[in-house]
Amino acid sequence: MQHGLSATPAARVERALARRVSNEQPLSGGCVASVRRFDLDGGSRVVVKSSADPAMSLEIEGRMLADLAQRSSLPVPEVLHAEPTLLVMTCVEHDGVGGAGGQRHAAELLAGLHGVTPLASDVPDGWDPRRSFGYPCDTLIGALPQANGWRDSWIGFFRERRLLAMAARAHNARGITTEQRGRIDRLAERLDDLLIEPDAASLLHGDVWGGNVLYHAGCVAAFIDPAISFGHPEIELAFGTLFGTFGESFFDAYRERRPIEPGFFEARRDLYNVYPLLVHATMFGGGYGSQADAIVRRFV
Repeated sequence: MQHGLSATPAARVERALARRVSNEQPLSGGCVASVRRFDLDGGSRVVVKSSADPAMSLEIEGRMLADLAQRSSLPVPEVLHAEPTLLVMTCVEHDGVGGAGGQRHAAELLAGLHGVTPLASDVPDGWDPRRSFGYPCDTLIGALPQANGWRDSWIGFFRERRLLAMAARAHNARGITTEQRGRIDRLAERLDDLLIEPDAASLLHGDVWGGNVLYHAGCVAAFIDPAISFGHPEIELAFGTLFGTFGESFFDAYRERRPIEPGFFEARRDLYNVYPLLVHATMFGGGYGSQADAIVRRFV
């Protein structure tokens, strides 16, 4: 019998679920871990992420999906088994057909998510949950650690836990130059004048782009691969525009449910997108660091 990481993913799934695997098929999108779909005896299907590296922390991804399911009505795959190198989830049927209707549905779902605030049990004793930014545990964005230590200021949280933390990682990975990092440091000093505090902390999916939104028959079937925390919804909305994920239909529907403050599209959207660009610069290099720097240069 095979044990631990030496076992095949199929054998590990069979052991975890006590079900036989009858077929497997590799799936695209596994830049962080290998992704496969398994057919199980009895006709059900599961999607499985596996890795030989415990640092991938697939258990954290499982917790994030489970937390989203427990705390919100956002549709996500059900987690059937989670450990550091193996994550087993229900298989969500999707056909990629979203269109304007799918974008409106995504807006409805994310507006609902953004109405979820921290619980008193989440935050340090004596803190106001609505004014607390972070999460009860650190999470991941892609393969990268995402620190979520609580702050009572959104701008302070974004400055320390997101912008400067990822700039340091990108610089260490040679995704940005020392000169570019210096400009980010100067931008960080100006954030109090450039960003606004939200009325309340909102639960965020944290990694909403086209590949992480599954559509079926013109509706959202599920959101996958979260990077959750409590923060300002604007950072989520900004990322939704970075790679063309959401457009006019989405934002019209979102505004019907939650306000978008003046100045978001003119300035703050681009400022917030420095963070995911630094994530990409850290993981993939290429021109992402230069894209982030082009935004930073507008403000320093």
